[in-house]
Amino acid sequence: MELQGKHIVLGITGGIAAYKAAELTRLLVKAGATVQVVMTEGATHFVTPVTFQALSGRTVFTDQWDGRVANNMAHIDLSREADLILVAPASADFLAKVAHGLADDLLTTMVLARDCPLLAAPAMNKQMWENPATRRNVSTLAADGVTLLGPGCGDQACGETGDGRMLEPEEIVEDLVAFLQPKLLAGRKVLITAGPTFEAIDPVRGITNLSSGKMGFAVARAAREAGAEVTLVCGPVSQPTPRGVTRIDVTGALDMHREVMARAAAQDVFVGVAAVADYRPQAAAEHKIKKDDGAPPAIMLVENPDILAEVAALPKPPLCVGFAAESRNLADYARKKRAKKKIPLIAGNLIEHGFGGEDNTLVLFDDAGQTPLPPGPKSELARALVAHIARLLRGD
Repeated sequence: MELQGKHIVLGITGGIAAYKAAELTRLLVKAGATVQVVMTEGATHFVTPVTFQALSGRTVFTDQWDGRVANNMAHIDLSREADLILVAPASADFLAKVAHGLADDLLTTMVLARDCPLLAAPAMNKQMWENPATRRNVSTLAADGVTLLGPGCGDQACGETGDGRMLEPEEIVEDLVAFLQPKLLAGRKVLITAGPTFEAIDPVRGITNLSSGKMGFAVARAAREAGAEVTLVCGPVSQPTPRGVTRIDVTGALDMHREVMARAAAQDVFVGVAAVADYRPQAAAEHKIKKDDGAPPAIMLVENPDILAEVAALPKPPLCVGFAAESRNLADYARKKRAKKKIPLIAGNLIEHGFGGEDNTLVLFDDAGQTPLPPGPKSELARALVAHIARLLRGD
């Protein structure tokens, strides 16, 4: 329910991508938002208002002179109720009208009269998107503070392929949630590790752990929402990459160490969420080990590099944050780990509270002592952690 309590006016313009707006409406409502749909006449040729009334649970407005509004000022009343206006799809015609201050229907009049943010998800043929007139209009909108979501690149209804395709509804919702988050890390660079590492014993076996990577990915998403430039180095996981995050996939601890150390000095923040294996086989067998004689193989283990400690020991280290997942004695082990690695902050949890699930329980350990965070979804805990990191960066 990341949009709980938000009132969103969803504008829909004419274009085949209007069919995606139905799923977008459903997702916005599912996320907790109240959705008021306003359609242009062109949009009603693709999807009917009845569809959006059923999905939003609210009357759909299409006419500037709709008599259902007592004062006949729908363009004022609807926008004043909104936390933001989202237009998806936003046609080339709509973008041109808004860029030039034209107001010839309910949606454009409401946009011109708004006192809330405007976001638009463009949808058009690639030639229309690349047309110099559209490029000028987009530049004007950006200068006027309008936020454009997309467009994406891919197959288009006309049969061509290229830029101009409307983002998928899930992508728009993720961008919308990010837009509403405070930009506590604007201008900052953040490097994060996530997931397990896999230390090969032979071509098919290895040493690993049960880390799903969900907490690390949640932190990456939260940092990006907060305005940071985020790089995520992750072990073998199946999590989808958060929008706007640069992802680097690795397998073993040595791979992760190499990728992190190549980037760490240029970062403002490093968050080591990954459950890096402490040890790896000294040498992986070239072929699958067979149990021919029944005797267990002798596997010599060597210690992996301590990535977090090495980043913290750089001449000018980023602000380093560690994670401690323990099966017992959390406070004791977390404090010792923080002192040993000489880092300002550790987020700790007991394994049974976080491994593999959607929820977690975190306790933050820093110079001020320990701060338990309320149990909740990993996305909310990640945002609370990012807010704490921002306070440390400011010296609060």
